[in-house]
Amino acid sequence: MGDRDPRVYFAAERTLLAWIRTGIAIIGLGFVVARFGLFLRLVGGPSAQAQPSHWVSSLLGIALTLAGALAMFAALLQHRLFTSTLPPHDLPDRYQRSIASLLALVIGCLGVGLAIYLLLDSPG
Repeated sequence: MGDRDPRVYFAAERTLLAWIRTGIAIIGLGFVVARFGLFLRLVGGPSAQAQPSHWVSSLLGIALTLAGALAMFAALLQHRLFTSTLPPHDLPDRYQRSIASLLALVIGCLGVGLAIYLLLDSPG
């Protein structure tokens, strides 16, 4: 057996964490877009209140929020599939390997929950 080399595993984990950051950014953008119509109505005053609701921004924001969560779930699946192919001697010792995966799962689920909230709270 060759020397221990956990660099491949750590590179895969860095990639997963990059996808988590990307998913968080997309979820945040989705929330902002979904609430942009509400912001326009609040800033516009009484005349904006009478205008039809901005359902397009809500729909687009919900779609972005779900896309961010989906990106995290897909990255988590890809990470798990890849790391399962690594030989045991390339996995790091005394390192909790499930923390990044748990983080992706929790934030992805929160993103889905946010999308459901935005859907139920959308105007119109």
